Amino acid sequence: MGVPVDTIIQGDCLEELRKLPDRSCDLVFADPPYNLQLGGDLLRPDNSKVDAVDDHWDQFESFAAYDAFTKAWLSECRRILKDDGALWVIGSYHNIFRVGATLQDLGFWILNDIVWRKSNPMPNFKGTRFTNAHETLIWATKSRGGKRYTFNYDAMKMANDELQMRSDWSLPLCTGDERLKDEAGVKAHPTQKPEALLHRVILASTRPGDVILDPFFGTGTTGAAARRLGRHYIGIEREADYARLAKDRIAKVIPATAEEMVVTGSKKSEPRIPFGQIVEAGLLRAGDVLYDDKGRHAARVRADGSLVVGDLSGSIHKVGAMVQSQPACNGWTYWHFKSDKGLAPIDVLRAKVRQQLAA
Repeated sequence: MGVPVDTIIQGDCLEELRKLPDRSCDLVFADPPYNLQLGGDLLRPDNSKVDAVDDHWDQFESFAAYDAFTKAWLSECRRILKDDGALWVIGSYHNIFRVGATLQDLGFWILNDIVWRKSNPMPNFKGTRFTNAHETLIWATKSRGGKRYTFNYDAMKMANDELQMRSDWSLPLCTGDERLKDEAGVKAHPTQKPEALLHRVILASTRPGDVILDPFFGTGTTGAAARRLGRHYIGIEREADYARLAKDRIAKVIPATAEEMVVTGSKKSEPRIPFGQIVEAGLLRAGDVLYDDKGRHAARVRADGSLVVGDLSGSIHKVGAMVQSQPACNGWTYWHFKSDKGLAPIDVLRAKVRQQLAA
C-alpha cells in the first residue's frame, strides 16, 4: 500500500491510522482532544459563553477511557513512524501528563518538553486560578538509543539571532487574518493553533520532502506549514466541515522554492578534514608559520600536519590549548595564516578543501 501524501483523510482517527503502512512517516504532530474536565458552561464577565469547553469530540466518560484512546492512537503512530522518526504532541494540564506517561509506557523516548507561552492568553474569568498562559509540547523519538532523529540545531540557533534555542517559546495565539471564520464570521475551530508554532516544529525536526502525519488535523495548520516548507503531509480529520476548511486553506499556500528551503547546516554533518590534508593539498607547507589572531604565539607547521612551538608539539588543537594553558582549543579558529588581507583563520582552508571534495 502506498502512502497517501498531501491528502486529507476524512474519518475516524483510529480506523484510518490502522490503514497506513508501517514505517511510512518521518514525523507525527498530534493535537489530540484535551479531555477538558469542566462542569457546565464557562462564561465571560459579560455572560457570553466561552467555546472549546464542551465540544463533543472532546468528551470522554472517564480518565480510563481517555487513557485507552491515547494508548491506541499512540501505538498506531509508533508503528507508522520510521525508525529515525519523531513525534510531537501538544496538550494542556488536563491531558499532557497522562499522554506523557503513556508515551513512556509504549517505549517512546522523550527528548524535550517545550512550554509554549502564549503572549496573549485568555484570562481566567472566574478569578479562582492563575491565568492559563501556556501549553506543553512533548518531543519524543520512537525509542531510546534508536536511529538518529532529525534536529536542525543550527537552523534553530539562526532563527533565534544565533543564540541556542530554548525550550520556552513565546508565541501569540492564532488571531487576525490567520484565524479561519465560518460564513457567519464566527471562528471556525475553537483551538486553531498558530502556524508560527508548526513552522518552528517542522523546521526544527524535519527535512524537505519528509512526510508529516497529523492524526487530529482540524483546520489544517500542520498541512499549511508543511506545504509552505516543502514537506508532505497526511491529515486525518473526523469532522467534514474542518476537513473542507483545511483543504481550501492549504490550496492557497504558495510553497517555498528549493533555494528558500535551505537552512543553516551543522559543521558536524560536513565531511571531516584533518589538518594534515591541508598540508597534503599544498594550501600550507612544512615550515610555514601560523599565529593566533593577536600574533602572540607562533607555531611552525610540520610535514605530518603537527605544529611546533618551542618544546611543545602536537595537533593544532593540542598545541593551541597548551600555549594558552587551557584544557581544550578549537585549532581551526585559533590558528591563523598570513594572507593578502592579513591574518585569516585556517578554517578558511578547510572550507576550501570541502568545496573541492564536493565539486
